[in-house]
Amino acid sequence: MEMQEKIMVADTLTGINGELIRYAEMIPQTENKELKSVLKQFRSTCEQSQEELYQIAREKSYYVPAQKATEEEVAHVKGLFTSKTL
Repeated sequence: MEMQEKIMVADTLTGINGELIRYAEMIPQTENKELKSVLKQFRSTCEQSQEELYQIAREKSYYVPAQKATEEEVAHVKGLFTSKTL
């Protein structure tokens, strides 16, 4: 039962992440302010659902995040974006 739940959570997160990508593509492409506002509301709701599901997955150890980056790694990536060699 736990494995099925883990798979369902992972599949749902994948679906939500796909929706977020679509909203990110649609929002800047529309000139209609009302539509843009509605899409932003949908995106916000979707982000909230993603965060709630992510927290459940963490609590149940269905998802274990990667190790945090070191200060040196963060500085290196920042340097890539501030230098002219990306």
